[in-house]
Amino acid sequence: MIKELDIIVLTRDITEHKLKQGDVGAVVHCYSADGFEVEFVTGEGNTAAVLTLAGDDIRPMGKGEILHAREFTVA
Repeated sequence: MIKELDIIVLTRDITEHKLKQGDVGAVVHCYSADGFEVEFVTGEGNTAAVLTLAGDDIRPMGKGEILHAREFTVA
């Protein structure tokens, strides 16, 4: 079960926001009908996107997973 402040992993590309499957975000709000407000940030702490996503768009980060960095330009 995903809850507020959980770290999540994006399960699909969201090209209009330059996000890719595997990007990591934080849940900032849970809606009652399988919806989540998720914030994605750069390594400098700048917000890349805040999106309302469905449960199918995200998954919990596994304990054995490692983070990966990629270049991202905040518009």
